[in-house]
Parts: sequence; C-alpha cells; structure tokens
Amino acid sequence: MEIIVRVGKRNAIYIPKSVTEKVNLKEGDKMVLVLKEGDKIELIPLKKPSKYWTEVDPDEVEEVGEEVSKALGINS
Repeated sequence: MEIIVRVGKRNAIYIPKSVTEKVNLKEGDKMVLVLKEGDKIELIPLKKPSKYWTEVDPDEVEEVGEEVSKALGINS
C-alpha cells in the first residue's frame, strides 16, 4: 500500500484513517521511527504486550541495577 502524505506544521505527519484502522492505532499510541539507508523512514507501532506494561525511565533502571549489585556484593 502506498499513500502520499504531507509534512505539516512542526514537521507533523498525519497518518490516514484507513491506515490507522488497518493497524489498530489510537491517539496516544507510540511508534518506533527507524531511519533506513538513504532517505527511507519506517514507522513501527509499539503495542502494549499485556496489562502489566509500564514505562520505566533510565534513572529507575540504573537505581534498581545498583541495588541488585549491592545486594549481590558486586562492585560496579
């Protein structure tokens, strides 16, 4: 499927309704943008895997990692 879209204000690209319905995208969903060779862009919808999905920031990951390392007696 090929559809021509226009880049709008603030570089926004609006995905046509027919496409969002086909891939079940809703407002607020997140997508991965992959810059391919040359001038190609790939958009991949991120789907929540289950009801246990959450967002974790890098500081939280580092903090938990340090706690685990400390509990295991590993010097980092």
